[in-house]
Amino acid sequence: MKLFKVLQSLHLKLVIVNVLLIVVGMQIIGLFFTNSLEQDLTSKFKESIDAQVQMESMQIKEVYKKNPDNQTKIKDEIQSLMADFREREEIEEIRFINENRIMLATSKVNNEPNIGRRVTDDSIDEALSTGESYRHVLMNEESNERIYVQAEPVKVGQEIVGVIYVVSNIETVYAQLNQINNTFIIGTAISLLITIILGTFIARTITKPISDMRNQALEMSKGNYTQRVKINSSDEIGELALSFNNLSKRVQEAQANTESEKRRLDSVITHMSDGIIATDRRGRIRIINDKALNMLRVDKDNIVGQHVLTVLNMESEVNLQDIKNETETIVTQFNHIDETIYVRINFTTIIQETGYINGYIAVLHDITEQQLTENERREFVANVSHELRTPLTSMRSYIEALEEGACKDSNIAPNFLSVTRNETDRMIRLVNDLLQLSNMDRKDEVLNREIIDFNLFISQIIERFEMSYKEVDFVKDLANDSIFVEIDPDKMTQVFDNIISNAIKYSQKEQKRVEFHVKQNVFFNRMTISIKDNGLGIPKGKVDKIFDRFYRVDKARTRQMGGTGLGLAISKDIVEAHDGKIWATSCEGHGTTIYVTLPCELLEAGEWDAN
Repeated sequence: MKLFKVLQSLHLKLVIVNVLLIVVGMQIIGLFFTNSLEQDLTSKFKESIDAQVQMESMQIKEVYKKNPDNQTKIKDEIQSLMADFREREEIEEIRFINENRIMLATSKVNNEPNIGRRVTDDSIDEALSTGESYRHVLMNEESNERIYVQAEPVKVGQEIVGVIYVVSNIETVYAQLNQINNTFIIGTAISLLITIILGTFIARTITKPISDMRNQALEMSKGNYTQRVKINSSDEIGELALSFNNLSKRVQEAQANTESEKRRLDSVITHMSDGIIATDRRGRIRIINDKALNMLRVDKDNIVGQHVLTVLNMESEVNLQDIKNETETIVTQFNHIDETIYVRINFTTIIQETGYINGYIAVLHDITEQQLTENERREFVANVSHELRTPLTSMRSYIEALEEGACKDSNIAPNFLSVTRNETDRMIRLVNDLLQLSNMDRKDEVLNREIIDFNLFISQIIERFEMSYKEVDFVKDLANDSIFVEIDPDKMTQVFDNIISNAIKYSQKEQKRVEFHVKQNVFFNRMTISIKDNGLGIPKGKVDKIFDRFYRVDKARTRQMGGTGLGLAISKDIVEAHDGKIWATSCEGHGTTIYVTLPCELLEAGEWDAN
């Protein structure tokens, strides 16, 4: 355990870093230096050999030019030239092979018996065939040393008369490189030793104050703030030690305020499920949580330090004295660009044991959903009352007229009775729609589901409307394959009857057209039907409201056509009860499209009987 702790110490890490830097630096320098030196030495060696080969090539050309037809003399003179290389240490052997691959001369005495024999060597063949020099470093299998081989073609005019084949001992160059590398390795080892000694000393000067600060931090964690770190220098480490001493002093001073802050934090933690605003004794905000920031739509940096009553827009209603005297609950609202939020605010005063007021806590409860539900209930009651009052008022007027003698007029009485009957039918439809909505809300409506072919189902509904509305152009774009859905046929018939009836009602008076498009998304296992009319369309801001109860884009026109304002609301409840969705898109002046999506059923062949 102790060894593991030593291995993790900053002191050892600093030493290791210094050693690694030296090792990496020396390795990079050595690699670059060795490679450069190797290239330089081998290049010079090859240039030296090549210069001698070129000089020998010129002399052989002169021999051929002086003795164009005397092969014996050519052979003797070239052999004489080759003999001059016997005493040169860098060249092991130099040969001359003519164009017929016959060796005419060699500098190696042991190889003279082979003069006049045919030589087979790939480098010679390549030099004769291409007319280019061949240079390569090979490993001599006998001596296990590297040799440099060069085959230089000799041309007299445009004709190649032979090849100068040179074998040189390049191992001496690499031996010299090895000596240099060994010297470099020894120098690196000495540098590492010096670096370790110096690094240990330097690391100790850095880690000693840090170790002292660590020990002081441990004492502070135990509650002892009296000790101080000894400052030995004025550098960054010394400044850190000074800052640490100041921190220790300030923590000691801050300890006295811990109890009062604890009460404030306990109160905040108690109410964290809602919006929390904590202030000082003057009402200036000091703490506010994310929930409260979201309710108020403000930024924390801009609100901290402001008065809580100013932020809550309540300066005219209450003051801090009112909050101090009694715990008051206030309901208010915050109007934002995208929505209105209703909030119930509870104030709490934080008082110390001495009676000193330390601050205030405001707990913000979001009651938007409850408020909206209450508003919807009130609006629903008002709409129902209005919808019932209109036909009842009309009926009462006609009945009074009949009582006053209109019943005796054979021309007026039937008309009055017809209007009364129409208004009665309208009230009956309204009551039935309300009852159905009530059942849907209570989940009392039972769905009698069956698996049906949707293409056949919607085609029957469209054919029924085609028989009744021959002046309307019905355009069908159904899926090629059968789409099976599990639905309540009666309920879904009611949905599509309502949508299609609306499409016909609100289409243009002339050239009425209703389009049907049915598509299946196999990947998501759902199908979508869109029903589009060519009517006046719906204003952009009202499209999402047409599924609300009693909502009418044009109230006068809807009543004239006999609508109750509940059809689309009922359709929405039925579709959602089938795990589907319904929505609308519209462009004012270009018609409206209603979309309905439903889940599909995947059936194997033979599972469904069309009969």
